[in-house]
Amino acid sequence: MKMGGIGSCCAFEYSPSSLPTGRKENKMKTVTAPTLSDLENIKRIGTGLAFILFPLLFVVAFALHPHLLNPHVLSARALVLRARHADLMQLGHALDLFSTILLVAVALRFMRKLEDTSVAWAGLIGAALAIWGVLMLATLKGALCLTMSAVDTVSDQEFAQMIPGLVAMFSRKGWMVMTWGIVCMPLGFAIQCIALLRTRTIPRWQSALFLMGMLLLCTPDGAEIVSLSASSLMAIALVPYGVQTIINKNAWTQNGRVGEMRVALAVADKAVR
Repeated sequence: MKMGGIGSCCAFEYSPSSLPTGRKENKMKTVTAPTLSDLENIKRIGTGLAFILFPLLFVVAFALHPHLLNPHVLSARALVLRARHADLMQLGHALDLFSTILLVAVALRFMRKLEDTSVAWAGLIGAALAIWGVLMLATLKGALCLTMSAVDTVSDQEFAQMIPGLVAMFSRKGWMVMTWGIVCMPLGFAIQCIALLRTRTIPRWQSALFLMGMLLLCTPDGAEIVSLSASSLMAIALVPYGVQTIINKNAWTQNGRVGEMRVALAVADKAVR
C-alpha cells in the first residue's frame, strides 16, 4: 500500500469563502500623503496670488480715501478729525492690513530669486528690512486706523474728550515712535529691486516700475493720490509676474543665476564685437 506525501494529506487551499460565516475580511485603506511636487504647486500658486492681490488691494485701499483730488499735508489733529465716521477709509485701512501678509510672501520670493547670485546678500538684507517694515505697517494700521473704527461708536461729546489722546497717537508719541520703522519696507524692497535690475532675474521694466512705486509710497498723509499712482505702477509691474508664476512652472524653479549668466554672455558678446 502506497502512502501519500505529507503535503498531499495536509495541504488545503485558502480563500475568503473558507472563513467562518459572520466574519468579514479586513481591508486596509491606504492614505496618500501630499508629494513634494504638490506642496511646491501650492506654494507657487499662493505666491503668484500674493503678487496679484497685494498691489490691487493697495489700489482699492488708497482709492477709498477722501479728497483725493485735493492733496495737502494734514496735521495730526486734522487726521483724527478726518478719520471720524470715515467708514470707507477704514475699509481701505483694513485692506492694507490684510495686504501685509502678502507683502511678506513677495519679499521672501525675491530673496529666493536672488539666491545663487553674486548679490544674494542684497536679497537677504532687503527681505529682512522689508519684512520689519511690513510688521510696522501692520502695527500702524492697527493702532491708528482700526482703533478709530472703535472710537466711532462713542458719542461726539466723549469723542471730544478723547481728542488729545488720539492726537498723541497720530503724532506717534511714546513707543508709537517705533512705527516709523515703516520706512524699512520701501528701503528693503528698493535694495531687492536694484539687485533684480542688476541680475535681470525678472524683466527690467517690472523691477523698475516696482522700485518707482515703492519709493513713491513714502508720501505724507493727505497726498493719497500719489500713493494711488504708486500702487498702480506696482500693479502694472507685479500682476503679470504673478500670472506668469501661476501658469509657468519653469519660471517658478528658475533662480537668478540664469539671468546673471545672460548678462555675462551679453557683455562677452559685446566685447567680442
